[in-house]
Amino acid sequence: MWRFLAGVGSALALVAAGLFLFRSDAATEKLPPPPAMAAALPEVDAPLPDDPPAATARTREQKRFDRYDKDRDGRITRDEYLASRRKAYAKLDTNGDGRLSFDEWAAKTTTKFATADRGRDGALDAGEFATTAVKRKPKRRADCPPATPAAEES
Repeated sequence: MWRFLAGVGSALALVAAGLFLFRSDAATEKLPPPPAMAAALPEVDAPLPDDPPAATARTREQKRFDRYDKDRDGRITRDEYLASRRKAYAKLDTNGDGRLSFDEWAAKTTTKFATADRGRDGALDAGEFATTAVKRKPKRRADCPPATPAAEES
């Protein structure tokens, strides 16, 4: 029973300490940036706008419409709509006979497998298979100025 009471007491003590830390004035005090960073920060006189500019759904949809409307007549014909598919099909139809064989359709995958199969044994081990993973773009990062080393004070 005494272990239970000790656990409850320590939990209450932790909650009280947390409340004390969050309500202290030290937590709300704003400190100026270090001198090395203050020199690198640009001075801005104008306040930032309330709402950042954003593309509207209409703008994105208009861009998509314009990609298909090749003759710019404000209408998308069936031929305009299917033009991108015809181009993709023509790239796959390497012999130009108007029909896709399985090998033409799977050419990219076949090439990827052949490139990954370093041992040329017709099978991929775990290390070879790992090289076939889709390469994803890294997430966008903010471009920050490089950190300048702190000047040595004498």
